[in-house]
Amino acid sequence: MGAKNNNSSKRIFMFYLILISLSFLGLVLMYKPLFLLNPMISSPLVIEIRYSLPPPVIRNPRWLRLIRNYLPDQKKIRVGLLNIAENERESYEASGTSILENVHVPLDPLPNNLTWKSLFPVWIDEDHTWHTPSCPEVPLPRVEGTDSDVDVVVVKVPCDGFSENRGLRDVFRLQVNLAAANLAVESGRRNVDRTVYVVFIGSCGPMHEIFRCDERVRRVGEYWVYRPNLRKLKQKLLMPVGSCQIAPPVTQLDQEAWRQQKNESLTSTTTLSPFVAQRVAYVTLLHSSEVYVCGAIALAQSIRQSGSTQDMILLHDDSITNASRKGLSLAGWKLRLVERIRSPFSKKGSYNEWNYSKLRVWQVTDYDKLVFIDADFIIAKNVDYLFFYPQLSAAGNNRVLFNSGVMVLEPSACLFQDLMLRSFKIESYNGGDQGFLNEYFVWWHRLSKRVNTMKYFGDESNKGKKRHLPDNLEGIHYLGIKPWLCYRDYDCNWDLKTRRVYASESVNERWWKVYDKMPKKLKGYCGLTRKMDKNIEKWRKIAKLNGLPERHWRVEVRDPRKKNLLN
Repeated sequence: MGAKNNNSSKRIFMFYLILISLSFLGLVLMYKPLFLLNPMISSPLVIEIRYSLPPPVIRNPRWLRLIRNYLPDQKKIRVGLLNIAENERESYEASGTSILENVHVPLDPLPNNLTWKSLFPVWIDEDHTWHTPSCPEVPLPRVEGTDSDVDVVVVKVPCDGFSENRGLRDVFRLQVNLAAANLAVESGRRNVDRTVYVVFIGSCGPMHEIFRCDERVRRVGEYWVYRPNLRKLKQKLLMPVGSCQIAPPVTQLDQEAWRQQKNESLTSTTTLSPFVAQRVAYVTLLHSSEVYVCGAIALAQSIRQSGSTQDMILLHDDSITNASRKGLSLAGWKLRLVERIRSPFSKKGSYNEWNYSKLRVWQVTDYDKLVFIDADFIIAKNVDYLFFYPQLSAAGNNRVLFNSGVMVLEPSACLFQDLMLRSFKIESYNGGDQGFLNEYFVWWHRLSKRVNTMKYFGDESNKGKKRHLPDNLEGIHYLGIKPWLCYRDYDCNWDLKTRRVYASESVNERWWKVYDKMPKKLKGYCGLTRKMDKNIEKWRKIAKLNGLPERHWRVEVRDPRKKNLLN
């Protein structure tokens, strides 16, 4: 009985042994192709171990989820990570079948002597009397070769010191934004059709002076997704990093664009040159009264006398009568009715109470670029080249500020909305548009003062002498009492102690030269009213009582307009 059971056990054992052998043979046959392809694999057991490993972890950071729908299908993307600390990299690196590579772009530390004041100094030697002004270098990452091209730039922006009540002037913030712009532009330099997305991470978002709100495709919390126009971005990178240097001549910018094009062996259709055809126009504004109607007519005529044929847009409120609108149209302006905007921080009835109406120029969105010019201005030489410069370009005013009398700007509906929103939070130093715009656009480009030379002679050491301005000026800004509000025989600013810093016979004569070339039908809009004549005579009497040394009150008035006073 025991022997029989023993034989039965042996048969069962042999059966299982054969079954196991057949199974093992099946595994060998199954993995035989792998042995042929890779002789290093010596045992199917190793294959079993390899296939038992868990699949790789696919990192899917939040920024990738936000832009997934914007990325092209069936294309591996390269990601550039900028200003990401080493201990945070895993949180922002992406992996998976759609990711080719994560490139960490290092930022060099800023020099200790690089400050906002050094980028935007109180004064620079524009005439090169002492030295040629230059800007300190803001270190930017070097991008070399196609291996550094990226499809997405992910950047953490510093927000230290950010406040909605004032502009943030921070050199590190500027460096990070310029580095992001440079990485995007260089990635698209060899292929103009390349699309580069930039994802900013931070509560304050990117600098709107560099990355335009029109290019923002999405925002979720602290994540801001942009698809920048690389041509416009490159234009800003060609400019000096601050007002420490005058914007280079357009010819120099053209040469730089051509040099890059030639070095890259590209045709004009594939270059990132920013100098492409655009819709451009000059623009000015009249609101609240008709005092500046004559000034606006003279401005239009001076632009045409300079040889410019560009469009001219005039924004006005309903204070401008139909008769004045006819004259403005005859002068060359295309008129557009707007509603004036009150300055939130000005006093009621003050001279700048409605100066925020200037913000309306950003609503002229049927043009790509505008050159705004105040109506108390004349153009002495053709300045069409200004349309080549980016927003915001302007001449210096004093200290670190720009003068808003002449500005190169880019109309934008979303920017106008943001300007209006911020206008109630950012306080203007002078209650007007200039103080507000200087806090909104903290990063700006300095145009030569020849473009916007103010009729101002603060140095009273030349009291009693004629004051002159250089002959090579391109634009003259008439501060003080305007020429058309006085007799053409002399500058009425001499008659008032508070206005004498604006007095100059020779500069006044330049305005009247523009007037003399105007058609007769336009000169009628610059006539003297009885009220104006009364004011002038009052000033002359005050000057006589004060015994002012120039004695302009003795001048015999021969202005023909005095014989035909208007009501």
